[in-house]
Amino acid sequence: MMSQTRQADAAGIIGSLAIVEAERQRRDADPPLAAAVRALKGYQQARFRHSHADLLASARYGAAARFFLEELYGPADFSRRDAQFSRIVPALVRLFPAELVHTVESLAALHALSEELDSAMAAALPSPAVDAQTYMRTWRTVGRAADRERQIELVVDVGRALDRYTRVPALMMSLRLMRRPAHLAGLSELQVFLERGFDTFKAMRGAQEFLETIQERERTMAARLFAGEASGQLP
Repeated sequence: MMSQTRQADAAGIIGSLAIVEAERQRRDADPPLAAAVRALKGYQQARFRHSHADLLASARYGAAARFFLEELYGPADFSRRDAQFSRIVPALVRLFPAELVHTVESLAALHALSEELDSAMAAALPSPAVDAQTYMRTWRTVGRAADRERQIELVVDVGRALDRYTRVPALMMSLRLMRRPAHLAGLSELQVFLERGFDTFKAMRGAQEFLETIQERERTMAARLFAGEASGQLP
């Protein structure tokens, strides 16, 4: 019998993936919107590189910063991973440890919120050519300050969970043992994401400073964008 917590996580994952799929279908039906989203995502990835250049260049934090850039901020196509999630959420919830399932729920929620915000921003862009001034004006037009704060919280929550799990050897061993069952269940993409996250955060030997730096900078950036004062902070 699935626990109430696992049921809630399963429902959350399914709901978030439904949002992501709706955004994907919306873009498929509107090629100009899809092009604007791609341009926006590319700009946001460049902005992350600009804002966190020191972290990306750091011997200690560089790998974690690249993990965030590629897995949480980048323009990569996650449709294959999403399709795996949506097909076999019950298997995911049944096979993976409860702690990891909850992290997957946070990841799915972040993915859904980010896709919604990206669509809203892209729809408000005057053209697909994104620069600092255009990005700032569009950010203020879209608004949704509470959602922006939630987006930052979810990014940091996923990072904190991965960091916490590196101090639980039994959980890491459990994940390693999941490789074959995850592959057979069609969860290989998720398995790779979690293992890469674990290995990256373990190598940092403590992620508190890294995550606090990301959180502080992203909150400051959001506040400056809302105030119309961030053009000098953007590439």
